[in-house]
Amino acid sequence: MTKPADVTVRAGDKVSSEAHTMSELLEIQKAAFLRDGIPDARTRIDRINRLGQLLLDNEVAITDALNEDFGTRPRELSVATDVAGCMIDLTHQRRHAAKWMAETNVSKVQGMLGFKQRLRHDPLGVVGIMGPWNFPLQLTFVPAGSAFAAGNRVLMRPSSVTANTTDVIARVAPDYFSIDELAVITSKHGGGADFAKLPVDHMFFTGSPEVGASVAQEAAKNLVPVTLELGGKNPAVVDVDTDITDAANFLADARMINGGQVCLCPDYVFVPEAKVGEFTEKVIARWTENYPTIVGNPQYTSTINEKNYNRIVGLIDDAVELGATKNQVVPIGETLPDPAARKIAPTVLTGVKAGMKIEEDEVFGPVLTVYPYRELSEAVDKINSAGHPLTLYWVGDDNERLQDVADHTRSGSISGNDFALHLLSGGLPFGGIGRSGMGNYHGRFGFETFSHARAVTISTLPVSFAEIVTAPFTKSDTRLTNMQMKMWKFLNGRASRKSARG
Repeated sequence: MTKPADVTVRAGDKVSSEAHTMSELLEIQKAAFLRDGIPDARTRIDRINRLGQLLLDNEVAITDALNEDFGTRPRELSVATDVAGCMIDLTHQRRHAAKWMAETNVSKVQGMLGFKQRLRHDPLGVVGIMGPWNFPLQLTFVPAGSAFAAGNRVLMRPSSVTANTTDVIARVAPDYFSIDELAVITSKHGGGADFAKLPVDHMFFTGSPEVGASVAQEAAKNLVPVTLELGGKNPAVVDVDTDITDAANFLADARMINGGQVCLCPDYVFVPEAKVGEFTEKVIARWTENYPTIVGNPQYTSTINEKNYNRIVGLIDDAVELGATKNQVVPIGETLPDPAARKIAPTVLTGVKAGMKIEEDEVFGPVLTVYPYRELSEAVDKINSAGHPLTLYWVGDDNERLQDVADHTRSGSISGNDFALHLLSGGLPFGGIGRSGMGNYHGRFGFETFSHARAVTISTLPVSFAEIVTAPFTKSDTRLTNMQMKMWKFLNGRASRKSARG
């Protein structure tokens, strides 16, 4: 009987990943990694190119599948996020992979004296990537590109919630990759919990904090390192002297991206107390202009499924029953929420207080909660009480008040006056902190996430460190030890005195 590790699969064989179990696919990729050794730059770049070509060649099938999975999802959004949107980071990885993978000479001077120090940037082996349903390709293909740039093989599991999209990727992937390079895991292989149990060399997960905690627990059983990109109730703070119309328009737009189903959408906003009424009116006016119809509007993204639809409607109803005020956009002649279309009216909630479910839950839908503030410290205290968000929105100038908010809060990132522009930069990381995640990627940060920094030292020194720290210890060793202690006490004392004076 042939063992999975003995199976040789080459590009062009067009073997479906569904021809093997998850464990077999992992063994195939591990064996291929050991067999072929660390890939050169040309191989890595070729894999990134093929990953991008898969998306570009199959754009129509992908966007049609996404529309079917959501119920209604505009092609323009799907292209911008899940097809063309992936190409930004894939292109950056392709252009820089050769430079990033090069061995680094750490200290030339010490090397000339006989202490050579080099740093290798080695691949980990096989990377497991678990994606969510809201952007099922953006949040699997982009980390896969980073993993390829670092020289790894990839087991990719897109969300089973967006089953039609996953089926498209699983069907066409063999046209671009052998399964020992990239294998697409589907629901036919098992659930996400089964995937999390695989002893891969790195597990990358995007999703909710609750599921992320479970993935981390399963990975820990195999001592598998994890990167967790999670959610979080993202706050926004409108500065005291900001134009309220500009602030309302921006936050109204940002809340409604993908029907509000984005881990980076603003969830709640702090507005100067005297401007709350005006802000709310202008948000409603913006939504009224943008969505003259909703139920039959193909540009209004549906809630992904009945479970989430009922959850969001329940959050709104619970808040209103407990005293909150809702302002909604319901076009004339329409009845919302609409369970058949899974569409919920864009909603602003005011008067939200402790005890309401929406205070604790990430909405992930078309709802924006508005809080008044008199002093900036009120907003800061509220933000800190809700846990560390994935991003924090600031609407205003780059001033000392922004600096104050940044100094006294924690978040994965800070986004000023626009929606998550750090996603578009190869020089900035994307990732959370605390409950919103651990680790990051994009640009070189992604390459480093999926690489092992491997130290190499070569000595031609006239003395041996091993001999110095091994018995027998002579009087000369004792004198050297005493001299070290005297030197370090002097240096540390001087540093302490300097710090005290400063």
